[in-house]
Amino acid sequence: MPRILIAGCGYVGSSTADLFHAAQWEVEGWTRSGHAEKPYPIRAVDISDRAAVAAAASAFDAVLHCASSGGGGTESYRRIYVEGARNLISELRPRTFLYTSSTSVYAQAGGEWVDEESATEPVHETGKILREAEEFVRQNRGMVARLAGIYGPGRSALLRKFLSGEARIEAGTERYQNQAHRDDIAAALFHLVDTPNELQIVNVTDDRPMTQRQCYEWLAAKLDRPVPPIASRIPERKRGASNKRVSNRRLREIGWQPRFPTFWRGMEESVLPAYPELGA
Repeated sequence: MPRILIAGCGYVGSSTADLFHAAQWEVEGWTRSGHAEKPYPIRAVDISDRAAVAAAASAFDAVLHCASSGGGGTESYRRIYVEGARNLISELRPRTFLYTSSTSVYAQAGGEWVDEESATEPVHETGKILREAEEFVRQNRGMVARLAGIYGPGRSALLRKFLSGEARIEAGTERYQNQAHRDDIAAALFHLVDTPNELQIVNVTDDRPMTQRQCYEWLAAKLDRPVPPIASRIPERKRGASNKRVSNRRLREIGWQPRFPTFWRGMEESVLPAYPELGA
């Protein structure tokens, strides 16, 4: 029975671990706390601590690094992504190593389509740290999955802002949003573990990037609420000021198909049903 370590068994990681468990893999998950009700062991291991990783080391056929920085700044990013990748690869030396990065490494701002061959020149320090981790993984024959904005049951930054009244439509631009449903991301990561490492980089996103306006207008119509107001200035965004459409063609070419090919479908079939009070 093959063994896999899910280093970062959180929102995305636990869903991915469930797929491997269902496929008869021997699964072990690592989190900061170690607390989770799962049919496989969850251990408390800080991947940024090399001694802790060494102490917990075991033989794994595959390792998935999908730990989160927890919304921290540059120091947290470096510890979790760069040092975490170094520690996992150095101490575990798995045959297959898959690291989850972000499509925020694409800094294009003209609404153009980008793919895995496009330039990655992030402006923000956090994006530069993600690129540093990516290069270390690639140099050590690992793979990189660049994830679009994650949403799913109980989680959607766009929906949260809309419902709280924080949402604003930026004036003078049709900025694109690139999204991917948690379950489609999990299915992609499951698929990639059995993919030859030579692939190296893959974008994980749905089929149809949407503009910010399209997103909020759809939510407004669906929930019978006002469209958010237009604002001339938007506070600094976590993913920076980029504006691009991310292609998933490479991932589709190797056999992955999203269950939720658009944000609208994912919202309608998976996210909004969890809010019966909205009458969606």
